[in-house]
Amino acid sequence: MPQESLAEVARVARDLIRIDTTNYGGGRAKGEREAAEYVGAYLETLGLEPHYYEAFPRRTNVMARVEGIDPTRPALVLHGHLDVVPAISEDWSVDPFAGEIIDGMLWGRGAVDMKNMDAMILTAVAGMLRAGERPRRDLILVFFADEENGGVEGSAQVVRHRPEWFRGATEAISEVGGYSIPVGDKSAYLLQVGEKALMWITLRASGRAGHGSRLHADNAVTRLARAVERIGSRTWPVELTDTTRALLDGMRGICGSDAEDPDEIAAMAGPAEAFLASTWRTTANPTGFTSGYKHNVIPDAAEATLDVRVLPGTEDRVLAELRTLVGDDVQIDIFHRDIGLEAPFEGELVERMVAAIGVHDPGVPVLPYLLGAGTDNKSLAALGITGYGFAPLKLPRELDFTGMFHGVDERVTLDALDFGQRVLTDLIRTC
Repeated sequence: MPQESLAEVARVARDLIRIDTTNYGGGRAKGEREAAEYVGAYLETLGLEPHYYEAFPRRTNVMARVEGIDPTRPALVLHGHLDVVPAISEDWSVDPFAGEIIDGMLWGRGAVDMKNMDAMILTAVAGMLRAGERPRRDLILVFFADEENGGVEGSAQVVRHRPEWFRGATEAISEVGGYSIPVGDKSAYLLQVGEKALMWITLRASGRAGHGSRLHADNAVTRLARAVERIGSRTWPVELTDTTRALLDGMRGICGSDAEDPDEIAAMAGPAEAFLASTWRTTANPTGFTSGYKHNVIPDAAEATLDVRVLPGTEDRVLAELRTLVGDDVQIDIFHRDIGLEAPFEGELVERMVAAIGVHDPGVPVLPYLLGAGTDNKSLAALGITGYGFAPLKLPRELDFTGMFHGVDERVTLDALDFGQRVLTDLIRTC
C-alpha cells in the first residue's frame, strides 16, 4: 500500500516497527535511541520540546509535556515503550521488521506490543494541537526503553533520576487495555485497572560431572528436570479479586449466563479465553533450560528460568510453594521482582475512558480486568501515580489479538488503529 494512502497513525506505527528495537534482556538491546529520536523529532514538529534521558548508553527514554488549559488540574501521563521482544524471522510469514501492510493489517514486531499505542498517542496529540486546541490538563508524554526486561534500565531509572518529568501527575494511561473481545455472540471492551505481580526466577541444580556412558545417579540435569516438571504441571487454583469478580459478573450479564466456573465464563471470550483465565490464578511457566557442553559429558550444574505472575499480595505464599515444589536440592534465585497493582473501576478518568469508547462504539459494555502481565505503570506507582491500560482497539472477533503478544505474525488492523486514534483524541480533549 502506498505511503500516501495510509492514515497517519498507521504510517507512524509502521515507521516505528521498521526501527528494530529488539530487547534481548540483560542490558542487551538495540535501536532504542533511534526510536526515541524518531519520537522526539515528531514531537518537535508539534511545537513540543522533547527531553531525553539515558541511565545506560543507548537505552533512551524521551518525554514532552503538553500544557493544559487548567493548571490546577493534576497532570495525566500517556506512556508507551519503544522496545520489543526478539522475533525469529524464520518463524514469521513476513519480515518482522518490514512493517508490511497485507489484507488491511499492519504486520510486524510491535504491531500489538506496543508500537500501535505509541503511534496512537502521538497522532492523537498531533490532531488536537494541529486543530489549535489544548487539553484541559497537562499531558506528560513519555516513551520508555527496556519495558520488555521489566523496565530495569528504562522506567525504573527515569522514575529514580528524572522524577520532575512527572510533576503534578496523579494518573497514567498505557498499554494492554481498551480493546474489544467477544463475549458469546456479543462484545465488550476491557479496561485494565490492575496487573499481577512479577517474579523472574532462576532454578539451579548441582551434581557430579562424569562420563556420559557411566551409571550416574548424581545428575544435575535430571534433578532440575524433575523440579521443572513439577512446577510446569502444577494446576494453580482460582483466586478472585474485586476486579476479576466484576469482570465475571459483567460477562455473565452480557451473555445472560448463570455459569459459576470462571474458566467456563472465560470460554465465552473466544480467542481471548487463555488470556483471561490467567488473570485469576498464579502462572509459573518454565521459559528456559541451560546445561552441558558436550554429548558425552554429564555436567555438574543445570539452570532453568521461570516467569511467575501472581495476584497482588500473594507473592510470598506462592514463593513458599515453589520452594516446596522444587525440593531442598534445587536452589531458587529471584533476579527480578515487581509489585502487583489494582485500582478501583471508578473515578472521573475511568468514566471518561468508558464514555470515549461509547461515542465510537455505542452500546458496547466496558468491563474492568486485571492484566496477567505487567507494564511500566509499576514504576510510576512509586511516584503515587495510578495507572490504567487503555489502548483502544475495535478488533475483528476472530482475531487472536491477545495471543500475538510476544507471538509470531504480530499484526493489527488498520481500522483498529484508526479507531484507537479517534478514541484517544476524544479522551485527551475532555479529560
